[in-house]
Amino acid sequence: MSNTKNTEDSRSSQEPQDSQEPQDTQESQDSQEVRSSRKPRKQTAPRKRTGTGSGTTESTTERKRPSPMEVLRQARGQLAELTGMEAESVSSFEQTSEGWSLEVEVLELERVPDTMSLMASYQVELDPDGQLTGYRRVRRYERGRSDARRSGGR
Repeated sequence: MSNTKNTEDSRSSQEPQDSQEPQDTQESQDSQEVRSSRKPRKQTAPRKRTGTGSGTTESTTERKRPSPMEVLRQARGQLAELTGMEAESVSSFEQTSEGWSLEVEVLELERVPDTMSLMASYQVELDPDGQLTGYRRVRRYERGRSDARRSGGR
């Protein structure tokens, strides 16, 4: 009998601890969720010192301008993200005083046969760093049709 009583006593003394354990686990999970939901700190670029002697100044705005190929890739990606349509080709690309200007050909409506698919030309404007500042559709045409509006390739 004493064994039975000891076993019951030990069970009853463990029960409150067991009921507290899930709460502690829940609290630790909650605190882990809070920690994991925090955004990681953004790392800043090291500051460059310019000038010589005691008159040095720190500058964080110095950065390399993107190459034309980087600009072209960024423009195609940004246009696809905004319109939901992948760029098939870039028919015009030039650097302007405000940044960059491109004309991008996009498949707007796929048809069978492919020569009947609807294409569109988009005029895309970018800032000097390659960030899209605006776009507009300038023409729409069937893929299989030649362009009668422009003579001499322009």
